[in-house]
Amino acid sequence: MAGGPSTVELARAVSDAGGLGFLAAGYRGAEAMRDEIRAMRGSRVFGVNLFVPGAPNGIDAEALAAYVRSLGPGAGEPRYDDDGWRSKLDVLRDGEPVPVVSFTFGCPPLCEVRSLQAHGSEVWVTVTSVEEARAARDAAADALIVQGSEAGGHQGSWEDADRDRQRTLELLAAVVDAVDVPLVATGGITDAGAVEAALAAGAKAIQAGTAFMLAPEAGTHPAHRAALSTASPTALTRAFTGRLARGIVNRFMAEHPDAPLAYPHIHYATAPLRAAARETGDAGGFNLWAGTEHAHAVARPAAETVRALAGLDRPRR
Repeated sequence: MAGGPSTVELARAVSDAGGLGFLAAGYRGAEAMRDEIRAMRGSRVFGVNLFVPGAPNGIDAEALAAYVRSLGPGAGEPRYDDDGWRSKLDVLRDGEPVPVVSFTFGCPPLCEVRSLQAHGSEVWVTVTSVEEARAARDAAADALIVQGSEAGGHQGSWEDADRDRQRTLELLAAVVDAVDVPLVATGGITDAGAVEAALAAGAKAIQAGTAFMLAPEAGTHPAHRAALSTASPTALTRAFTGRLARGIVNRFMAEHPDAPLAYPHIHYATAPLRAAARETGDAGGFNLWAGTEHAHAVARPAAETVRALAGLDRPRR
């Protein structure tokens, strides 16, 4: 949801409807994150999601340079940064503590987890394998977000390796057997039936993203909204950011099938091209992040989607 669809309005609407709205702090500076947190304040409970930075080395420089050349003259300069990691943690600890802080792409060290907890925040960590689940448990995470392969957008893997990825219910069953920590299921959950299946499999809650992409409160680009409403297939790709992510198959993905592992370097290299495509409404030229069940997303206010996922919109017998 980072980079556009996530908005204060969407998170507020979800929380006000009885869900737990999250602000996506990825690609936002620390001050912008602080402003959004302040805009969410009130009686509502909400969370903030951060990207855990990877190591700056280990990139195949030659493969990255070749890929950037293949993008043409409009490409940006590839570079590494840590997405304002330290500054954002400082805000969340010392300036604007929030009820829940969740992490994607890794798990903070135990000392960082304990520091956030000491300031009143629960710490949730995204996991995509049993090994990650055990490591997050050992780092004292309060809850684990179990992300199956159906999920749209970036895969939350701690290491962006090419490997077999389990579907949500399969992964959930494996993690339930491995750790005794509250679990939040995510990936391919767009209706009440999927929610019920996840809860029956051992989840305490579910997390939905694609289900909210068509809400009027979301910042989803019009061309992206149109693609979500089709039955177009999705696939995993590194073409846009250098990190594995699921999106609706389009021209850019087809033209760049062999993007190297280089995040966030490729994110910055493709950013100008993606911005230009959005400006002209060219859905073939920018990332159309979506889960496998995107065709089941419904264009309606976020509060109605919360009710639908909870099964509250079903006729009473």
